[in-house]
Amino acid sequence: MDPRLIVTIAAVLGFVAIAGVGLVFAGGGSSQVKVKRLQALGGGESSKDRRARARTAAVNPDARRKQIVRTLKDQERQQKRARLTLANRLLQAGLPFSVLYFYIGSAVLGIAVMFFALSARQAVWVDIVAGVVAGLGLPRFVIGFLGKRRTKKFTEAFSDAMDIIVRGIKSGLPVQDCLRIIARESTQPLGGEFQRLVENLGMGMDFDVALDKMHERMPTNELKFFAIVMTVQAKSGGNLAEALGNLSTVLRARKLMREKVKALSAEATASAMIIGCLPPGVVILISTTQPAYMQPLFHDPRGQLILLGAGLWMSMGIFVMRRMINFKM
Repeated sequence: MDPRLIVTIAAVLGFVAIAGVGLVFAGGGSSQVKVKRLQALGGGESSKDRRARARTAAVNPDARRKQIVRTLKDQERQQKRARLTLANRLLQAGLPFSVLYFYIGSAVLGIAVMFFALSARQAVWVDIVAGVVAGLGLPRFVIGFLGKRRTKKFTEAFSDAMDIIVRGIKSGLPVQDCLRIIARESTQPLGGEFQRLVENLGMGMDFDVALDKMHERMPTNELKFFAIVMTVQAKSGGNLAEALGNLSTVLRARKLMREKVKALSAEATASAMIIGCLPPGVVILISTTQPAYMQPLFHDPRGQLILLGAGLWMSMGIFVMRRMINFKM
């Protein structure tokens, strides 16, 4: 039997075994159980230390302030860890399938790409790298892209939803009727998320719990602000229309600042895109016009090693440029 075929079959079996182990450790629990498990792992101090710190904070106001800041940071860190789970990323992207089907599809895609590279008579390590990248990297990249695009659409239309609630309250409508108007009249994904919120409230779920579930599906700062305003108003009372009106003003100011930062960094973004696309573009043009000149680079083992090193260095450079031009708002 061909040694390349034996090595490729062994690589496929190893990939399937690793995917099976990943399914065993990833499956078997809901997202809430995983969040609780992450929260349990996040607290590294003992109960005695927490009680001692609480007694110190009760006496010293500065210590109490530091304790509140530390608690808020711990909660934010735990929520960030919970949002990084694959189940929450699938919810954020709006995909209907579960984590198990995602792993099965990733394994099938990786094996298919590996056999396609094998049929093209590439080197064994090229087949393995192509299968691993297609099975592990490409599906997660697609999920991240879909999640960011869906989050961006939700954020852009969220301030309009706040204005609808403000006008409805001022005209005498209950809050739930305003939410139904948003769910019925708004575009996706804003309308779909508010529709789920209305359905959860209709089934008797508490408002803060329904907002927490909505935040799991759409983890944005704007939605967190809305949840805080609604929770504080429900516990302490006050003018809800005025509070939501101020929130809408803040959200529009954040959006304006975000667009201003995007305009100021447009030149750096364009430069990074040109620098990143220039080497692959040159390789494609030379391969199209002079195939014999570029043939040793793809078929000779030394040329393949050079391509691997060039790809790694290009990936590192693109990552650094992305970090330089990426401004978090």
